[in-house]
Amino acid sequence: MKSIRFVDGKLELLDQRKLPHQTVWIPCQDASDVAKAIRDMVVRGAPAIATAAAYGLALEARRARHLGDSDLEAHLGRALETLLQSRPTAVNLRWAMTRMEQALTAQRRGTSSIEDALLTEAKAIDSEDVATNQSIGRSGLSVFSGRTALRVLTHCNTGSLATSGYGTALGVIRSLYAGGQLQSVWVDETRPYLQGARLTAYELQEERIPYQLITDSTAAYVMQQGWVDAVIVGADRIARNGDTANKIGTYALAVLCTYHKVPFYVAAPWSTFDLGLNTGQDIPIESRSGEEVTTLGDTQLAPVGATALHVAFDVTPHELITGIITEHSVIVHPDTTSILAEAERHEEAFD
Repeated sequence: MKSIRFVDGKLELLDQRKLPHQTVWIPCQDASDVAKAIRDMVVRGAPAIATAAAYGLALEARRARHLGDSDLEAHLGRALETLLQSRPTAVNLRWAMTRMEQALTAQRRGTSSIEDALLTEAKAIDSEDVATNQSIGRSGLSVFSGRTALRVLTHCNTGSLATSGYGTALGVIRSLYAGGQLQSVWVDETRPYLQGARLTAYELQEERIPYQLITDSTAAYVMQQGWVDAVIVGADRIARNGDTANKIGTYALAVLCTYHKVPFYVAAPWSTFDLGLNTGQDIPIESRSGEEVTTLGDTQLAPVGATALHVAFDVTPHELITGIITEHSVIVHPDTTSILAEAERHEEAFD
């Protein structure tokens, strides 16, 4: 399953607003088209946003190829800023744009065209994300070594639709199922955009992985009944101390897990870490239109004129996190010391 396809020089994004009942691909011609698709939730999920934006900048280079190199670089700088502003919370977007800037710098010393250099880097970001997610899945297996008949709860969508392929938290779940360790998945509907009900359920059903959909407020009940062995979620940004921003409702799950003594895991690639931020208090939190709460599609749910607070993400304090599952290893009880030590071990470069 793919949400992004680049074939014969053409970029198309699967319109995730239409799923699961319609499969509609949106063509994108330039960076502006991609930025709009990101803002409008055509494409969502931190790794998928990063890949789409990388392709968007490469498309912009092709569209503006008539400009001289210096004018083109200035033009691409503006396009890059447009892409960066499309969604503020997910740090993967900035990580991808930094890589694209580095590819542009390297091109000045090489012989390839700017267009070719950026497209090569975008394709690398795309393919590397799939491999990274598969590694996250393997790391997740070590967490549950020897366990069987696991009942896992997940929130939002973190699968192939949210990445270049395979998924982060849903990648761990896929790996557990393939290894015969998973009994079933509890899927939070994830109000108000229903990424769990529409997208995670869709992915699990396509792969015949047993699941049951629940309302977000039912999570407390199933934990109280002892029906949850672990919660695994994704992430949009992780601060230096392990505080983690993810889809709104994640923090509530972590609090519930602490009370009910259920392990709470975050699955994310290293590109989601932002070691320049000391704590989660420094993470920018995106606010979206209240209409996404008061309406569902074309249906008005609340009284006409009702207003709603709609923050798209919340931050889970690191002390509530059992472990962060990355492509390299599992950081147990994450904090500043353990995260910096892990980064040093793998010689990862972060701002």
